[in-house]
Amino acid sequence: MADLQDDPHAAPAFPVGPGSVGAPDAPAPAAAAGALDRATALLAEHPVADGCNTLIWTLRQSPYHDIDTPDTGVDTDIPRLRAGGVGAQFWSLLVPPGDPRQGAAADQVVSDTLEQIDAGLALMRRYPDSLCLALSADDLADARNRGRIASFLGPVSGRTLTGSLGALRAFHALGVRILAPAGAPWADGELTAFGHEVVKELNRLAMLVDLTGCSPLVACRLAGASKAPVIVSNTGAAVLNPHPGNVTDEVLLALRAAGGLAMVTFDTARTGDSLHAVADHLDHVRALAGPECVGLGSAFGAEGDTPHPAGLTDPSGYPKLLAELLERGWPETDLALLTWGNAQRVLRDAEFTARAAQHRKTP
Repeated sequence: MADLQDDPHAAPAFPVGPGSVGAPDAPAPAAAAGALDRATALLAEHPVADGCNTLIWTLRQSPYHDIDTPDTGVDTDIPRLRAGGVGAQFWSLLVPPGDPRQGAAADQVVSDTLEQIDAGLALMRRYPDSLCLALSADDLADARNRGRIASFLGPVSGRTLTGSLGALRAFHALGVRILAPAGAPWADGELTAFGHEVVKELNRLAMLVDLTGCSPLVACRLAGASKAPVIVSNTGAAVLNPHPGNVTDEVLLALRAAGGLAMVTFDTARTGDSLHAVADHLDHVRALAGPECVGLGSAFGAEGDTPHPAGLTDPSGYPKLLAELLERGWPETDLALLTWGNAQRVLRDAEFTARAAQHRKTP
């Protein structure tokens, strides 16, 4: 099905912004209101492809929670995703930082990952009118055309690959499309020979490499080794905040050279406690890596006590963030790349790389 972006006469897939279910309705000054109207209109045509949401893990702890209904206990639900103009979501399958199971043995990591995949697929089945599993860039566009939120599964942890690529191919068969090498022995301090084979297989399968949490050295090695663009699904600019989860300028330049994507998070520890601080990180990534290499990776999905910046406490805040960027002088073409275009391009480039590698024998 043709991408909605290619059809200027197509109706918006779903309403966003003020007036939508779950949207903020506080009055705003005239200038800000004008920017908010422009942001809302832009999101109707170029919705957000959010690179990180941890809701699946949260729902495993509260299996009877209904995301069709807003709940202050969780920051993500379908009404607020709609209100924020989210058209695609990458659902993280990682164990959250700080959870005791993050240091579990490899076999437990595999078991937890399979449970996460099962919970993610169950989520799609439970809400078929709002969410649909996406396996490709075409699925991304098709879901948007049908008014559904395209749902990509991943990343899974690189620790699940214990010296064999079979697990990677099994995850791909189950619908996973992203892998995060951070913490894996084959990407710890240096990229090993097996690590290079993992990257080749990821490229062959059109799975994305997520550099989140990798050291600058390993991140640059991975970006250089991959024939397809790599992503950082949730991060900030280390030059603005030297948090270990933020990417250095060196990594941003490597992403620019590789056609990759740095997706800025809404985590107060990494990007500050206000919407304006998040916009500062977006400004820096755009200035250094270029408008084609900046995206959004909110890290929403946790329970309500997880701190997010004022104005961006849940997905309904996306129109306000875009309004802030418009007031900072971002052209609408760059905002369209930020929200949707860059994520779609990275997925299509990964698929092109995979087709080019089809003549290679499976390891």
